[in-house]
Amino acid sequence: MSFGIKEVDPQTVQRMQAEGEVVLVDVRTEAEFAAGAIPGARFLPLHLLPLVGDELPKDKPVVFYCRSGARSAQACAYMANKGYDQVYNLAGGIINWARAGLKLAAA
Repeated sequence: MSFGIKEVDPQTVQRMQAEGEVVLVDVRTEAEFAAGAIPGARFLPLHLLPLVGDELPKDKPVVFYCRSGARSAQACAYMANKGYDQVYNLAGGIINWARAGLKLAAA
């Protein structure tokens, strides 16, 4: 995706998680989240981001994801406009994560 949004692939996110220096945020709906999520992800639906997004750390990378990457790209753009410079979009969303054969957890 363009528009200045930084994207990361599933393997990079997995490495970031292993290093413990990332906040992973799921911006899907409650029903989508309940159907399965990336282990360790924080649930924060996109429509609530303007209300609680400021609670996310500015000193750590924050990776947003959704089903395919479109809503999470919106989340990245919103947070970048609020001064966050370490925001990333999971390229292809949770679909790409699952295609890569990586684990999903029940919510």
